[in-house]
Amino acid sequence: MRAKLPLLSALVLGALSGVVVAGCQSYDFEPVEPLAIAQTTVEETISALASKPNIMMLVDISGSMTLPVDTSRPSCQVRDEDGLTVLCGNENACPTATCPTRWTELQAAVPRFLANSGPYVRFALTTYPEASTGSSIEACTGPTATSVRKDLPVADDDASLLAHANSINDLIQGIPNHGTGQPVGGTPTSGSLNFIGSMPGLQDKDRKNFVILLTDGLPNCNPENEYSGRDQPELCKCTIAGNLCGSQISTAFEKRGCLDTNASVKAVQALKDKKVTTIVIGFGAETASGDGPAVLQAMASAGGFARSCNTNPAACGPNDTCIAATGLCGRSFYQAGNQEELAAALEEISKEISNPEPCLIKLSGPELPSDPKLIVVYIEGERTLAGDGTWSLTSDGVLFNGAACERIKNSRPEAPIQVEVRAIRQR
Repeated sequence: MRAKLPLLSALVLGALSGVVVAGCQSYDFEPVEPLAIAQTTVEETISALASKPNIMMLVDISGSMTLPVDTSRPSCQVRDEDGLTVLCGNENACPTATCPTRWTELQAAVPRFLANSGPYVRFALTTYPEASTGSSIEACTGPTATSVRKDLPVADDDASLLAHANSINDLIQGIPNHGTGQPVGGTPTSGSLNFIGSMPGLQDKDRKNFVILLTDGLPNCNPENEYSGRDQPELCKCTIAGNLCGSQISTAFEKRGCLDTNASVKAVQALKDKKVTTIVIGFGAETASGDGPAVLQAMASAGGFARSCNTNPAACGPNDTCIAATGLCGRSFYQAGNQEELAAALEEISKEISNPEPCLIKLSGPELPSDPKLIVVYIEGERTLAGDGTWSLTSDGVLFNGAACERIKNSRPEAPIQVEVRAIRQR
């Protein structure tokens, strides 16, 4: 028996044929405009979908975080201890009411992110470097156990997780822009990422695991850097003012001061090999210019987090583009220059990683069918009709309910659920 042509094939054949010949007779047909059809197929293997993700916030508290966001403001010029007019930052406190710094802008941006995502995410907080000075080797001290300001939570209910997230916000707000405990030192990114990778809590196979790396500077402070400012000055991109990487007086920064791109990328890749996804946010002028974009792009690409713009091309932010063919932003990392841009980046991340409705498979815009009848759902390969105890089509996508939702919530890596959604949209 000859197989029947699939519907789409038959439509294509009919559109291409102007004349159909049957036996010795011919029939002329009026050519018609082909019917344009777009099909969206979403296939998901759901395992532990209800398990809330682990997210380690790895926050840069190097000295440059005390610098002004907008250096052109007259109020950012202050008197130093010698009475000279200088740009504020580091030991010269900025008047943050009129000259906000990177740190105060970060403090203003994170509360809403933690409050909105808190019930659905298991947050933790580590800061780096663990430095008490910005002028010697101690400025490059990487994190230790004391740098973990808040570990992953034990309880998993919404209220407990929100309280945990709020306590992390309290810790961030408690770090002063100036004075005892202020941000100080260099940016030992590779060592900090390796430290995070050694934490057993982030290797939970029943959950998705993320690191949000929020940094305002180029990675350095690696005593094992492959390049030396003294021996290989042409290969060492020195990040220390005055080119101290090649100083003949001290060897402290001959490697520590060199740009530490390769080791940082390898550290991100090592996390990915452990099933930990790294999301990179650059904050400030250093990450937006010079070597900054290339370094952060390399780390973000290795991290495995795709910045989607499929439903919102503006989500890529300023100075970036949404690639229509892939539905992804051209830049793999987030770049922010002030509180508003950082808050927007964190909001986009929140949408991607938090899952307030575990029984919803999101479809939006062109992914939705043009008619509710033009959608088919399969659970474990079996076509499942819409209704009570199965699923319904909403403006947000396919929402499972009743027994089907419970089945999804109870999925585990050893007992995953295969769900497939096929939606057709006539253009």
